[in-house]
Amino acid sequence: MRLLILAILVTLVLALASLFIGVSDVSLAALLSTSAEDRPMQVLLISRVPRTLAIILSGSSMAVAGLVMQMIVRNRFVEPSTAGTTESASLGFLAATLFFPGWPLMGKMLIAAAFALAGTALFLRILRAVPLRDVMLVPLVGIMLGGIIGAVTSFIAYRFELLPSLLAWTMGDFSGILRGRYELLWIGLGCAVLAYIAADRFTVAGMGRDFTTNLGLNYQRVMVLGLVIVSLVSAVVLVTAGSIPFLGLIVPNLVSLLVGDNMRRTVPWVTVTGAGFVLACDIVGRIVRFPYEIPISVVVGVVGSAIFLYLLLRTRRHA
Repeated sequence: MRLLILAILVTLVLALASLFIGVSDVSLAALLSTSAEDRPMQVLLISRVPRTLAIILSGSSMAVAGLVMQMIVRNRFVEPSTAGTTESASLGFLAATLFFPGWPLMGKMLIAAAFALAGTALFLRILRAVPLRDVMLVPLVGIMLGGIIGAVTSFIAYRFELLPSLLAWTMGDFSGILRGRYELLWIGLGCAVLAYIAADRFTVAGMGRDFTTNLGLNYQRVMVLGLVIVSLVSAVVLVTAGSIPFLGLIVPNLVSLLVGDNMRRTVPWVTVTGAGFVLACDIVGRIVRFPYEIPISVVVGVVGSAIFLYLLLRTRRHA
């Protein structure tokens, strides 16, 4: 409990630091010397606070979604970006943009979530048909499926001259987050809370269909609930901030090394660690080339790939 409280305090410090980092002068002295209508206060309320909240909500919800997916697939190297879920959500968002351009963002998000759900279900169906002799075959199948779906999405975007828009959707970046453009992410937080409520069921489902049925749980319903949570979180993060790779893979694995595999215990840790990790990466991206900014997907991709290789080599060594 003390370590969890310390992690929460570190995350709060990072969130506070995020409020004062940027090109515009939003220092404490500037805020105290101006009124509520002046530029520093307006930048803080319209840009910095929504951006920090969006980072916290995205990081925590995506990390929990990765944990849920690892439980239902029973593989530590699976998350939305290695299972075709994110690519399917991108295809759904592109379809909504083409066929329903006048729809509000909520409607497009629901279509993206439906495509993400269908893509994840297809991934699970393929896993049943493929003999999995190695733990790394599961994410490999997901990456191949995601590559195919991504190629189809790119081709359609090319034919309709939407490639720049597609790149903007898939490139994770919080620089454009303003008040009124991040509120969908609260849906992701609600999904994280739902995952915590159903944590015991997901823990049991992670032990297999037969074990779950013997304990009196409906295995199919638990799977559907997990898929809905993962799909909704992937869709809301994609339409709001873009794709954030490796986040749902590395955070649950690092937390598992620290506190074990009981999901009831790990969900709070994953939530706090995911938010803190994305906050730290975003701050690094804003400082390295100040006053310019490196997209969050690039920073998380570099750090996440290094941690992924460490986890992979560690698994091989123990095997």
